[in-house]
Amino acid sequence: MEPYRYRVIYGDTDQMGVVYYATYLRFFEGARNEWIRALGITYRDIEEAGIMLPVYEAAVQYLKPAKYDDLLEIHVISTHTRVKIRFEYKVHRSGSDEVLALGHTVHVCVGKEGRPTRAPDWLLQKLEGRGHG
Repeated sequence: MEPYRYRVIYGDTDQMGVVYYATYLRFFEGARNEWIRALGITYRDIEEAGIMLPVYEAAVQYLKPAKYDDLLEIHVISTHTRVKIRFEYKVHRSGSDEVLALGHTVHVCVGKEGRPTRAPDWLLQKLEGRGHG
């Protein structure tokens, strides 16, 4: 799968001119949304089916700073169980293999009432077809 591409804007940076640490989680969200869209579904489709995917865990490892106007590429892969989906992210500048950041998010499947539930088979099948893309 093609990586998610994002150009860093001024609002993404801090006083030192580098991407603010928490902004990477927003980059991950954008990449994850587009990765799911590439499956032929959207978060809205999943939610309309009664499944919510709140973040249970998030982590970022900062290796090199990204700066204003950098074009970033974010690669996404996933693994899952019946109740959790783990997305892993690798961030680098477009045209470079140098990794700027690594991260992951773990999402749990809950019903609309907020209780843990199993992911529906159709969602697992979509994820299995894409997992390491």
